[in-house]
Amino acid sequence: MTRDASRFQQHGPAAPDAHAVTGVVIQGTGGIWDIRTDNGAVLSASMRGRLKNEAVAGLKLAVGDRVTCAWDHRDPGSWTIADIHERRSKLARRAPGGARGERVVVANLDQVLVVFAAARPEPHPRMLDRFLVIAEANGLAARIVVNKCDLVDPTAARGLFAEHVAAGYPVHYTSVITGEGLDDLRHELQGRSSALSGPSGVGKSSLMNHLFPGLDLRTAAISDSVNKGRHTTVGAVLHPLPGGGFLADTPGLREVGLWGIDAGDIAHCFPEFVPHLGHCRFQDCIHTVEPGCAIRDALAAGTVTQGRYESYVKLREELESVDDN
Repeated sequence: MTRDASRFQQHGPAAPDAHAVTGVVIQGTGGIWDIRTDNGAVLSASMRGRLKNEAVAGLKLAVGDRVTCAWDHRDPGSWTIADIHERRSKLARRAPGGARGERVVVANLDQVLVVFAAARPEPHPRMLDRFLVIAEANGLAARIVVNKCDLVDPTAARGLFAEHVAAGYPVHYTSVITGEGLDDLRHELQGRSSALSGPSGVGKSSLMNHLFPGLDLRTAAISDSVNKGRHTTVGAVLHPLPGGGFLADTPGLREVGLWGIDAGDIAHCFPEFVPHLGHCRFQDCIHTVEPGCAIRDALAAGTVTQGRYESYVKLREELESVDDN
């Protein structure tokens, strides 16, 4: 992880005679966290005492958390994180590598922008559904960004994501080569705390560099042998935006695990299902084989698409298998 955070920040320590300062965690590594204070300065702080013990117990600090930092009089020139404020939202997923528990990717978000490429790497709508379910389960508004639209025919690009438009998601079609869609997307980011998520190699860092020149985020080419992106972002980094708001660059996720979702609730994570919920013949309908299922009736009528329904069935089965373990 780089330590430059953002060229939009005012670097320099807060006044040493200040008793305490509040701010937002913008990145962290090796137990040291960079905090952007409310006056625009950036300081580095560590956790000690009670908060450090709580972190060991599982209450971990995350990028995007608001914190209070205190001047460490025992170690002049140092700051410690004295308090973590209550989160208003979070983007969390299951801890990778088969580990149990959740991993909070970014805290205190207003929205998630799920970025997929129109080509190179080829988009997988069912993987997109997985990202969208995670956003819905976390109570976060989601936008879909279809990047690299210069590589495909415009009609083809829009056809790939037509079912998500029908489901009610706003979809932005962008290209850093032609500039398509960048102004509209930039407008949707201003004054909000947003995270870019999605697979590796879809151009998230390049997109951020073109939306907000000056970030100079590291990018990498696509591997032709596997048609997958090489990781360029190690951990989430929160960037203050000119004019207000924050934008988090998150690592490309090769493994996207669901966390904190009950199998019985996953239907609520598909917005186009919601108007039909409660109208099935059986109150405990799971929308797979039961007669009189309103969701399956909507599927037959075309108001729910086959692809999205298949995603629901697959993800529900995945959650049921987790619950059984």
